[in-house]
Amino acid sequence: MSSQVFSHKTFNQSLKKYYSFYTGGFIAFVLVLAVAEQIGMSRAWIGYWFLFATIGLYAGIGIMARTAEVAEYYVAGRRVPAFFNGMATGADWMSAASFIGMAGTLFLGGFDGLAWVMGWTGGYCLVALFLAPYLRKFGQFTIPDFLAERYGGNIVRTIGIISAITCSFVYVVAQIYGVGLITSRFTGLEFGIGVFVGLSGILVCSMLGGMKAVTWTQVAQYIILIIAYMTPVVWLGTKHTGIPIPQFAYGYTLQKVGDLEKKITADPKEQEVRKIFADRAAAGRAALAAPDKSYAEGKAKVEKALADAKTANVPADQIAAAEKSVAAYPKDMAAAKAGWTRETGLAARAAPPRPHAEPFVGKDEAARNTARLNFIGIVFCMMFGTAALPHILMRYYTTPSVQQARVSVFWSLFFIFLLYFTAPCLAVLAKYDMYSNLVGSSFASLPAWAAAWAKVDPGLLNITDFNKDGIVQWAEVVIGGDLIVLATPEIAGLPYVVSGLVAAGGLAAALSTADGLLLTIANALSHDLYYKMIDPHASTTKRVTISKVLLVVVAIIAAYVTSLKPGDILFLVGAAFSLAASAFFPPLVMGVFWKRANKWGAIIGMAAGLAICVYYMVTRYPFFGINMPLWFGLSPVSAGMFGLPLGVITIFVVSLLTSPPSREVQELVEHVRYPQLTGDTMVSEAR
Repeated sequence: MSSQVFSHKTFNQSLKKYYSFYTGGFIAFVLVLAVAEQIGMSRAWIGYWFLFATIGLYAGIGIMARTAEVAEYYVAGRRVPAFFNGMATGADWMSAASFIGMAGTLFLGGFDGLAWVMGWTGGYCLVALFLAPYLRKFGQFTIPDFLAERYGGNIVRTIGIISAITCSFVYVVAQIYGVGLITSRFTGLEFGIGVFVGLSGILVCSMLGGMKAVTWTQVAQYIILIIAYMTPVVWLGTKHTGIPIPQFAYGYTLQKVGDLEKKITADPKEQEVRKIFADRAAAGRAALAAPDKSYAEGKAKVEKALADAKTANVPADQIAAAEKSVAAYPKDMAAAKAGWTRETGLAARAAPPRPHAEPFVGKDEAARNTARLNFIGIVFCMMFGTAALPHILMRYYTTPSVQQARVSVFWSLFFIFLLYFTAPCLAVLAKYDMYSNLVGSSFASLPAWAAAWAKVDPGLLNITDFNKDGIVQWAEVVIGGDLIVLATPEIAGLPYVVSGLVAAGGLAAALSTADGLLLTIANALSHDLYYKMIDPHASTTKRVTISKVLLVVVAIIAAYVTSLKPGDILFLVGAAFSLAASAFFPPLVMGVFWKRANKWGAIIGMAAGLAICVYYMVTRYPFFGINMPLWFGLSPVSAGMFGLPLGVITIFVVSLLTSPPSREVQELVEHVRYPQLTGDTMVSEAR
């Protein structure tokens, strides 16, 4: 025992030394590129250096950590110290949604965006209290392993596999979208090509070394992403407040943002643009009320204008403009209705800027109540989803002991806190910079970053001069939340090397989470489906090989789905959390804390929770085109508000109506419920 403790201590010290050198080396690399920018290195080459150097680094770690041993591949040999497991979990957790999307959501939603921060942070308290130590005591490799052993039979394992693949696949699509977004913007590669370039780094890490390679890569990725996230915030904070710790100047900056919001709201030019939007939205609604008449009158109007222009001997450019109007007129009624529907959407832009610090904004009490309910829904789904995500829970299988699993949850919270405490500051500083510098500037001298981001995706940034005055009003700016973090250095006029650094951080966040998610999907198929259900006598080499092949196949399918752009990053991630909360939280927690929960309760409860969650999302999310009415005004991302309670109630009722679990299962629950600090797992970890 003493030699084992000494070995762990030596291993821990070696890791600290290696990663200290690595951190110093990365900082030196950034400084060298900063000097190179000053002496003339092009922006494209800075982007290439950040992209390929970091991906090459991750791939190198993956190659060095390659393994064919089952325990190393699935759970990193169960010897990851708590500190480094916390760091790896932080990287695994802080996906493209946290790094790219969260500050953007706070930028756009103000106070209401805090629901994501509260939900995700609170979720780790649930992990520490209800699941991490108990799953580590159980041992084994995957979440379906626990469900199958606790409830018995292949049916519950199968539902666990389906649930793990569903929520992980939705989540990984969001990460790959982030990879494509970053790669295409900072290297000039086409979005689809950027996806596969980034994907190559994911595959080398996770395919060669499984959890072992993913763990040590994620530690490296966390170091990069936290440096990248903090740098522009500290820089902006110093620029605007003179304080290098902007969290302490947050209230002062927020007050200045509020003053600018009032100024923008009262600006006559802003009001003029908002009236244009209101008039166009009203015209769209009127046209939809009498579509046949509106279509015929509109077509006759543009055709008459062309005929008048030709007979009136007007200049050629006016005739060309009239011909263009005729050509642009909708070809049929379906196209016309689609255009009018888009016009009605301009009503949202007719409203004045949303006060950043005001909670639950709405035109009346009913709207404010709906906003309040959606806030609660997001907090609820993100909290319980956090405590049920398979790729996060798997991390606690990798620690040497139950005690280390508990401590690693603390370190996970600390490393996540560093970013989450900073995101609200970044959102406010970016908004202040835009209100101060972009609003009121000339269209003739728009900054280069605006054209560059509009080229990547017009949905991310669109600035159009609606009132033709040549001056940018805030109402004329459409900005996507996924752009804020990545574009902030350029918006603030910081050196381009900071933009490259932020892109490298965002890439690290997306790649680290994608690694864990792809590994979860591949392991569910190779370990839980193939080994546990199809061929229990498969050799270790065959099992690991199948996992690697499946990982590549799943990655390619996910990349294809990503190319369809099914939604923004934050929605996709939120959907994954709702799915995990609905399918996994009830059977996991009730399986640990209620001995009476049985096989049929778990089967029907998991299926019911997952089904209602999927149904609500598919029938309410615009991408699928069904658009059924919302229940209680809850957005599709909060579908877990229906799935989780249904799962709990179903497990409870069905378990009471059917026979109790066997004595062996109840003894397993007893064992898992009281994890000894140095106890061995009850279930053999080798099988």
